[in-house]
Amino acid sequence: MAMHQINPLLSNSVWQNVMDLPIPAGLSQAKYIWIDGTGEYVRSKTKTLDAPVTKVEDLPVWNFDGSSTGQASGHNSDVYMKPVAYYRDPWRRGDNILVLTECYDYQNKPVASNKRFTCVKVMQRAAEHHPWFGIEQEYQIYETDGHPLAWPKSGFPAPQGPYNCAVGADRAFGRAIMDAHYRCCLYAGIKICGANAEVTPAQWEFQVGPFASVPCEGIEMSDMLWTARYALYRVAEDFGVCINLDPKPVRGDWNGAGAHCNFSTAKMREKGGVKVMEDAIQKLSRNHWKHIQCYDPRGGDDNKRRLTGLHETSAYSDFTWGVADRGASIRIPRQCHASGSGYIEDRRPASNCDPYAVSEALARTVCLDEYDW
Repeated sequence: MAMHQINPLLSNSVWQNVMDLPIPAGLSQAKYIWIDGTGEYVRSKTKTLDAPVTKVEDLPVWNFDGSSTGQASGHNSDVYMKPVAYYRDPWRRGDNILVLTECYDYQNKPVASNKRFTCVKVMQRAAEHHPWFGIEQEYQIYETDGHPLAWPKSGFPAPQGPYNCAVGADRAFGRAIMDAHYRCCLYAGIKICGANAEVTPAQWEFQVGPFASVPCEGIEMSDMLWTARYALYRVAEDFGVCINLDPKPVRGDWNGAGAHCNFSTAKMREKGGVKVMEDAIQKLSRNHWKHIQCYDPRGGDDNKRRLTGLHETSAYSDFTWGVADRGASIRIPRQCHASGSGYIEDRRPASNCDPYAVSEALARTVCLDEYDW
């Protein structure tokens, strides 16, 4: 049977006309978002609300078919979604919102992919340290046939070197997608603080974290990053392309993809904080393997393909650190070292990591002196 492709210009025009239709006064749409059973992908469904939302407690608990998302059996399939944060909806706008949720089973226990449950508890215990987090989310844009965007259909593009932070149609592939996603995050209220083209062609990065001098403390960065990932998939859908968060999507002499985590405590940010950073690094060195297990959804197996000691990584089995060293496990930025205070960058997390697991591990090791959990 022949497949007939919809004219994208026509479909976009129809879509925009429909989205411009007014909805009855007092009603709004809430897009509920949750992490599915893979621990690295998001799902969503929409609920009509008939009352204004002024706080997250206004939002009702909802449910979904967990047997279709790898989170329940077909004989007992309902999984509860409990709202934990909400943001403005860049697509529907108005009073419509995006709602991030946690998932619980029929016994009201967190499902396996709900890493937020324990992360919240750890952040509460570490609150006196005022931990700030930021993540640099790398991703690669793919065409729907499973081929990296704008790469030759047979063979490879020119070797990496001219693509990082580049401009030009022969070097920057997918800029409109990055720009659209950036704007959507800003509209939503997500603390996206930057974006750039990365080392591999069609690879990009956006950063969630300190935003116009306003930090992400405790759980906030992870909530925002998951919502930003949803927005990225959604933007890519509108452009008819796919997003790949695999840590090593292309084998060979190409950079992998990470989610470098920038982390600080109040004492690191104070004068003389560089000594506190170095002490934190020593703690992290003693707990390297536990962190590796937390830094991708498959207990380190995904990251093993990326952390080779090449392509701006330290080797999987080694813990290293240095000032301005992008080949180390932990980097102290040159500016922070020179000023004597600031933050450290953990370069080990994979691009498909769960930010709740990453930030929890950092808080446990550095703030709470815990080495097994």
